[in-house]
Amino acid sequence: MNRYVAAVLGGGFCWGFMGFFTRHLGEYGIDANGAIIVRCGIAALCFGILILCRDIRQFRVRLKNLWCFAGTGLFSLLFFTYCYFHAINMMSLSAAAILLYTAPTIVMLLSALLFHERITRIRLIAVACAFAGCCLVSGIGTGTHLTPAGILYGLGAGFGYALYTIFSRYALQRGYSSSTINFYSCLLAAAGAILLWRPEGLFSAMTASAESAAWCVGTGVISCFIPYLLYTYGLTGLENSRASILSSVEPVVASLVGVFVYHERMTVPSMAGVLLVLSAVLLLNREAPGNP
Repeated sequence: MNRYVAAVLGGGFCWGFMGFFTRHLGEYGIDANGAIIVRCGIAALCFGILILCRDIRQFRVRLKNLWCFAGTGLFSLLFFTYCYFHAINMMSLSAAAILLYTAPTIVMLLSALLFHERITRIRLIAVACAFAGCCLVSGIGTGTHLTPAGILYGLGAGFGYALYTIFSRYALQRGYSSSTINFYSCLLAAAGAILLWRPEGLFSAMTASAESAAWCVGTGVISCFIPYLLYTYGLTGLENSRASILSSVEPVVASLVGVFVYHERMTVPSMAGVLLVLSAVLLLNREAPGNP
């Protein structure tokens, strides 16, 4: 396993804790919209500090390339979150999660069209295994309720989720570092969320106690700063489609968090889903450059 694969898997692993942190923020009066601002805002601060420590020139962005960062921050991070939270309010969590994980397929198709990446047999099998695994882990068929609006929001979430990989690739091709991409992505997503939802009392809730502040910092660092740092670094050495499929370990980790932290029951279909996602990872890890 090379370091780029390990980085993407590490990013997916950290993303799997997103629900864990969001649930705890709710205990301190921070709703889902506020959690977006906390998550992206603290991550933007962390990326800003990282750039200050490494090379302040990484703050520089050419005006003609601003569309790349608008793409990762507004059209991906903010749009995907907005659609996803609407989807989970209109249908079951499992259905919303399944629609969200159409993202690897979207990335593979867009990458073939825009970046001329090859759609190999191994990748087709891997994306099918990953999607089937996500369906099983998410519990498809157990009380799943679909609505036309919910389906549109769910597909919108998957599309927005996929756009991060696409726009990040454009930014990387123009010479920007992963830290620059992540800083402006998180900054624009947080600013857009503030303008969109205008949260009241969020800062008071964040600083009400040492525990609430710690959970806010943990949310930003573990579920946003670290995973986006790792995932975007992974993109520097992997093709888009491989990276997106590898990140499908996220629902597996989320499922395991539910089992070990919240004592949720691991069903036979869930275990089969975990094995399918891991099979997709192993397939991609065995794929040699140039294989059809």
